[in-house]
Amino acid sequence: MLPLLYSGKVRDIYDAGDDRLLFVASDRISVFDVVLAEPIPDKGRVLTAMTAFWLDVLGDLAPNHLVSLDTADFPAGAADIADIAGRAMLVHKAEMVPLEGIVRGYLSGSAWAEYKKSGTMHGMPLPAGMQESTRLPEPVFTPSTKAEVGHDENIGFDDAVGLVGKETAEAVRELCIAAYQRAADLAEGRGVIIADTKFELGLIDGRLALCDEILTPDSSRFWPADAWVPGAAPPSFDKQPVRDALAATGWNKQPPPPPVPQDVIEASRQRYVTAYERITGLRFADWQGVHAA
Repeated sequence: MLPLLYSGKVRDIYDAGDDRLLFVASDRISVFDVVLAEPIPDKGRVLTAMTAFWLDVLGDLAPNHLVSLDTADFPAGAADIADIAGRAMLVHKAEMVPLEGIVRGYLSGSAWAEYKKSGTMHGMPLPAGMQESTRLPEPVFTPSTKAEVGHDENIGFDDAVGLVGKETAEAVRELCIAAYQRAADLAEGRGVIIADTKFELGLIDGRLALCDEILTPDSSRFWPADAWVPGAAPPSFDKQPVRDALAATGWNKQPPPPPVPQDVIEASRQRYVTAYERITGLRFADWQGVHAA
């Protein structure tokens, strides 16, 4: 068995030797920072398949940490990890940049909450009278910290410079905006809006590289383009059905969470799969390890 280095809300990371790691995306689901008892079937495979797709699309913009998705290339101990096919990536170790590289194309989520309160987004003034889900004039880099415990904190660009230095902060901003713009253009042509997304970056052999999951439903806000109307929050291709079902119970967002009905779990699975198929143009049933569509 490979040494387990980290087990998070969604992902397990193993030491694969030779300065490499094995990232395994589980089907665990976290809502309001609480991991639920019920997994979403194939969620880990969707995250891995989406990441593989985008790393190929963005390959000329920057290096990335991916070594292989083929279980034949994994170290011998990986065979002891149950149901690993299609949900794991063998990757290079990287010196991670201590920033979340968030890019926003639309006013939503925590940015919308801040705007309602103060008329700003990550401390930057925005025009008065903007509505929820409004498309921004151009994509904006809005970094956050990477908290070891608790929540990440939204920060301004000057704060990012203070954390990593001007040269690195500017390089991160340039890469994140370029990657977001290319992805948003591709997705929009296929009927999906990428409202915002979060990139993880690291240094590999001294070069800035894309790491971890890329442009997945867990790291991005995907909306069906035909459901987008400024002034409202469109349905998203993610675990929203689970969030809604738990909120409707009056749950206080503290463990233990109430049980989630199977039809709600299946509705979220379908949203993940639909996001993958609509954006990539590929059949999820053809992805390795998928047993049933």
